[in-house]
Amino acid sequence: MSTEAEPTTGRDRETPVAEGREEAVAVEAEAAQIRDRAAQEDAGAQPYGIPGKPLARGPFLFGLVGGLGVLTAIAIAQMVVKSLSTIILIVVAMFLAVGLNPAVEALQRRGMARRGAISIVFAGVIVAFVLFGLAVVPPVGQQLSEFVAAVPGYLTDLSNHPTVKELDANYQIIPKLTSFVTNTLGPSLASGIMGAGLVVLDSVFTTVTLLVLMLYFLGSLHTIKTYLLKLVPTSRRTRTSAISEQILTGIGGYVAGNVLISVIAGVLTWIFLSIAGVNYALALALVVALTDLIPLVGATIGAALVTGVALLQSLPAGIACAIFFLIYQQVENYFIYPRVMKRSVDVTPAVTVIAALFGGALLGIVGALLAIPVAAAIALIIREVVIPRQARA
Repeated sequence: MSTEAEPTTGRDRETPVAEGREEAVAVEAEAAQIRDRAAQEDAGAQPYGIPGKPLARGPFLFGLVGGLGVLTAIAIAQMVVKSLSTIILIVVAMFLAVGLNPAVEALQRRGMARRGAISIVFAGVIVAFVLFGLAVVPPVGQQLSEFVAAVPGYLTDLSNHPTVKELDANYQIIPKLTSFVTNTLGPSLASGIMGAGLVVLDSVFTTVTLLVLMLYFLGSLHTIKTYLLKLVPTSRRTRTSAISEQILTGIGGYVAGNVLISVIAGVLTWIFLSIAGVNYALALALVVALTDLIPLVGATIGAALVTGVALLQSLPAGIACAIFFLIYQQVENYFIYPRVMKRSVDVTPAVTVIAALFGGALLGIVGALLAIPVAAAIALIIREVVIPRQARA
């Protein structure tokens, strides 16, 4: 028995198509409802409405954004210039903290806690500042008081001099000089004294701020290093840590070596001045030790100052000081300095001179002090990073 297929009508053929269209319309309606609910939720979450489309990137918008960028760069540059003294203070405090860190670690290796080691080192720095002030301030004050007390005698001797009497009789010099001192020189000296007092107060405030910053940096040096290393990619962190440790060790060695050389210069100068009978030998020796910290020209400046003071006391003492400093500087340059600095900074003499000149031109004495360890750090980075990369290229 055979069966024949029933013929398919047009209505039956249209039924699946209609059902598909209905399903598509239902899905689209459901999606529209979902979008509406999401829009309502966004509108509820954002009280100021839904953000619109981004602005078109036309030439006006491009110029406006570029102008705002230029103004922002100018504002940042002005802020940096106005806060340059504060930036220098922070850099110097960090530099001193890195330089004192080897002394702290040396005490730690002897079994002392880091806080105790920092306290001892910081107390030593405070004692050094106090001793310097006690050695320098009293002689300066005594010299000023002696000069003020001797001024009337100088004026009396000047008025009794025959030549001055003759000039005074012809041109009335003494009344004019008295009027100048009373009306012009006196107020100028008073304002100068006030300005000097403000400078002294500002120097004291700066010194205290420097010491406080140095103490904080010294206490959190390891934390700062760990935090900065987290900014380096993990693949380069080990090598960066090794290079940074070597740089910090070099800076610490440079600071410690420079201080040691200055102490040697100060002690030898004090011994010589005491034997030569020069007044205020300790204060002058401290001046030599302080100026000896300045690269290149510091030792010469200190020698010139002490020699000038000795010449004011007596000619033989001045000549003896000039000969002493001439001999000592040769010993320091060719014997003491190379042996003390051989393990701290690895910089050729030409680079040392150039770095000190650039540092002095940019930031004065502070720049000259920071220039040599910065040059050593740059030389280390070039030797360990740049040159191997160029060799692989």
